[in-house]
Amino acid sequence: MRQIVLDTETTGLSAETGDRIIEIGCVELVARKLTGNNRHWYLNPDRESHEDALKVHGITSEFLRDKPRFPQIADELLEYVQGAEIIIHNAAFDLGFLNKELELVGKPAFRSHVDNVIDTLAMAKELYPGKRNSLDALCDRLGVDNSGRTLHGALLDAELLADVYINLTRGQEALLIDIGPSDDIAAIETRVDLRAFTLPVLRANEQEAAAHEEVLSQLDKASGGKTLWRIQIREDAASPVA
Repeated sequence: MRQIVLDTETTGLSAETGDRIIEIGCVELVARKLTGNNRHWYLNPDRESHEDALKVHGITSEFLRDKPRFPQIADELLEYVQGAEIIIHNAAFDLGFLNKELELVGKPAFRSHVDNVIDTLAMAKELYPGKRNSLDALCDRLGVDNSGRTLHGALLDAELLADVYINLTRGQEALLIDIGPSDDIAAIETRVDLRAFTLPVLRANEQEAAAHEEVLSQLDKASGGKTLWRIQIREDAASPVA
């Protein structure tokens, strides 16, 4: 499956009142691995960023003055995302801006060009109800290194979100550039006789067991009480002892 992790930066919070996209970052995943086939655009919005937005992304009007406008990159963007599954954090925000930009150039809404849109904010709210689920909070919670994120940037945020998404969906712990069969890398096979080792059994202490139980409770709550292990426990408790 081909997936595109997408993020935007904008001049403000409302596309309907004239705010525009100033940056788009896209990171490609194929079979849940980074391919390096990414896209990144800075865009001239023909307007100033709001003061609060400028504090978030730090992208000045002077920097954007010689950059292309959205109509100049629209076809390239749509060709790149065509038929892919799109992953966005707080999808409603980015889609609102993308749809407005496409409307202004006479093109159909963004979803009509792609296979599906996954909102990682909605996913995180189900997995971690009642907790902070910003991109920074998820990076901290899932062990994703975001130390280089002093300001928001669309490409950097898309790269971080790709790693967060893999962790949210319980996939591989780290993302690697996919290595094709043509790469000249020798396979090394090592056989180890485990019978020569005595492997210790490390049991969870009370604090670790309590933390584990808390995670299970959160998953059960997020599923509406439908987790199989809880159902089995309830059934076992209700069954008469023979």
